[in-house]
Amino acid sequence: MIATRRRQQSFADGLIPEAVGDLWEPWMRHAGQALEDEALLLLIIQQELAKRCRKSKTRGRPGTTAEIILRMMLLKHFRDWSFEDLTREVRANLVYREFTRIGGGKVPDDKTMGRLARQLGPEIVEKVHRRVVEIALEKKVATGRKLRVDTTVVETNIHYPTDSSLLGDGVRVLTRAMKKVSQVAGQVGTVLRDRTRSIKLKVLAIARASRNKTESGKQKLEQAYGALLKATTRVAGQAQKFSQEIAAGIKRGHRTLLAKAKSQLDEMVPRVLQVLRQTRQRVLEGNTRAEGKIVSIFEPETEVIRKGKAKKPTEFGKLVKIQEAENQLITSYEVLEKRPADSTLLIPWLQQHMELFGHAPDALAADPGFFSAANEAAAEKMGVKRVSIPSNGTPGKQRKEKQKKGWFKKLQKWRTGCEGRISVLKRRHGLQRSQYKGLSGMKRWVGFGVIADNLIHIADHMAAKAANSKA
Repeated sequence: MIATRRRQQSFADGLIPEAVGDLWEPWMRHAGQALEDEALLLLIIQQELAKRCRKSKTRGRPGTTAEIILRMMLLKHFRDWSFEDLTREVRANLVYREFTRIGGGKVPDDKTMGRLARQLGPEIVEKVHRRVVEIALEKKVATGRKLRVDTTVVETNIHYPTDSSLLGDGVRVLTRAMKKVSQVAGQVGTVLRDRTRSIKLKVLAIARASRNKTESGKQKLEQAYGALLKATTRVAGQAQKFSQEIAAGIKRGHRTLLAKAKSQLDEMVPRVLQVLRQTRQRVLEGNTRAEGKIVSIFEPETEVIRKGKAKKPTEFGKLVKIQEAENQLITSYEVLEKRPADSTLLIPWLQQHMELFGHAPDALAADPGFFSAANEAAAEKMGVKRVSIPSNGTPGKQRKEKQKKGWFKKLQKWRTGCEGRISVLKRRHGLQRSQYKGLSGMKRWVGFGVIADNLIHIADHMAAKAANSKA
């Protein structure tokens, strides 16, 4: 049974508030008050959790309440903890027990929290974020008079991709799945030949040959890649035969295990074949821009993104947009499935801002990547009084004069705060690298990080307002 809140109190629940009353961090009390919102818990979280089975709102054993799940997930992203860290810290800390509303009750273990977190999909996280922004507007944290936008890269949790390491990953996964099939079905049909050891040796040979920059070293590297390509092709062919024999009923046994293994083989074989194609094109033909290129067989949606950074010229992940109003409130975020030009994003984001606040901002600031004369004219036509976006080329005389004006420079100084906001999201809330799997996992990871940061700023604003009213 999924309840909104934990109703039955224990004896310890009465002792904890008195014991930790003066130990709360300043923002935690106000953030906790914002999370008591009924629409947030009842209409979003509880309804989604209730979809696990029929009548789970009224029947069955009492489960973890919607309030505890939401607060636990946000505490995880407040601190950038793993699920194991989250469970351990909440169990041992009375302040965290009180903040999450667990009190003297049992703390959900890390596996339970992982399953519950996966049920809160990216659409639900987006709804939670939207409601948190609405709460911020109700408390007059932002009025929508200013808008700044920027993009950043959130990396996927992969190792640095090389052709040899990707082929090694593919062979390891396919062989492991075929071993499971052989254990269930026995030695019928195609017999497994384990090539993982020879593949490892070939990958090491490529690593050694790549250090030699002479002509003989290049020849050795090409020969080592040729041997690796042949061996990997045989493994992929063997995996295809295993899948076909499972479908034909030649390999029989535990149906669920065989179906799971077949699904994994069918998923991984095309990815390994793609890596084989792009490796042949790069090594043998010198083409580094293969069509459909992937940089991870585990995270195939990962993109290669170059933003011109000296420290990290190439990043592997997804482009994420961050849109802010006053008081560092992130009003909108988006994980972009395919990287577009920044200049194509500005007007849709401005329209989102107007839908949220009901009016255009007085001032709009962005970096040169968002500049185009059409964007500037469209923003002014939509009601933006001052548009501060530097030209991304050599400006003319009239443009130079505009960019030297005081209001333009002042808005650009305010725009740099977006860089700081992105830095905080990465350092404090873990947006440097997503630890959740797949594109939906990336959206959940970014969403929870943004919500956590918003709640801290909402709480800080409410605390400052309360302090001023007392003074």
